[in-house]
Amino acid sequence: MSEPFSWVPAEINTDVPSAARVYDFLLGGGHNFASDRMVGDKVLQILRDGRAIAASNRSFMRRAVLLMMEQGITQFLDLGSGIPTVGNVHEIAQQANPDARVVYVDYDEVAVSHSQLILEGNDNAGVVQADMCRPDDVLSDPVVKDLIDFSKPVGLLMIAVLHFVSDAKGPAEVVARYRDAVPEGSLIALSHLTADFKPDEMGAVVEAMQHSRDPMYFRTFTEFEPMFAGMEVLQPGVVPAPNWHPELGPAGEGGPEDVYVGIGRKN
Repeated sequence: MSEPFSWVPAEINTDVPSAARVYDFLLGGGHNFASDRMVGDKVLQILRDGRAIAASNRSFMRRAVLLMMEQGITQFLDLGSGIPTVGNVHEIAQQANPDARVVYVDYDEVAVSHSQLILEGNDNAGVVQADMCRPDDVLSDPVVKDLIDFSKPVGLLMIAVLHFVSDAKGPAEVVARYRDAVPEGSLIALSHLTADFKPDEMGAVVEAMQHSRDPMYFRTFTEFEPMFAGMEVLQPGVVPAPNWHPELGPAGEGGPEDVYVGIGRKN
C-alpha cells in the first residue's frame, strides 16, 4: 500500500521507486519513500561512496550556476531537476541576483508537486511537469514562455539526467534540440555518470535500477563528450566533477571521479 504523505499527489504509487527520489535519499533529503530507500540502500551496498558521488554532482551544479552568472546569464532552464533540496538553482541564482529567473522541468509528479510548494510566491521561478526528451513540449509550455526570454542567453542545465536517457531516445539528439533552440551566448551544463572508473560496481548499480521507474545507462567518456557537439566547450573541458573549477566552491577535490561534467557555449 502506498505511503500517505500530505505533499504527495493522491494518484502516486509510492511503492514504485523513482530516480529523483533515490537521488534525494543519497543527498540526505527527506522526500523519498520506503521503495526509494530500498533501492538507495542497495546502491550504497554496491557503491560505498554513492553519497559522495551524488554530492560531487550536486556541487558541480552549484559551481555551474555561479560560472554562468559570472558570464552574465540571469535566466536558467533546469531539465530533469528532480526533488528540490537546499541549494537548488533558484536559491543560488536569486541570492546573487534577485531578478534571476528559473524554470524547473521534471516528469516526476512528486518532484513537481514539491517544487510548486517551495516556489509558491516566487514570481521569478516556476516548474513544469514534462518529459525533457520532448523539447517541443518543454519549450512551448506557458511557464517557460513566460519566464524565459529566448532573445537573450539562457543557462541550460541537464545535470545527472542524461544517464536516464536510453540510446533509443538519442541523448545527443535531445541535447542538440535544446542547443538549437537557445540563442547564441547560451551556456549548456551537462553531467553524466560513468562506469569508466568502477566498471563492476557501476554495472551492479545499473542492475539495481533496472526494475525502477528510471533504468540507467552509464556511458564512457568517448560516448559522453560528443554530446557537446556544435558548442565551444569551456575550460577545463570535459572532466570528472571534482576537477571542474574547484575555485568556485567546495568540489570534493580528490573525491570520486565517477561523474563527467562540462559546460558548452553556443556561438
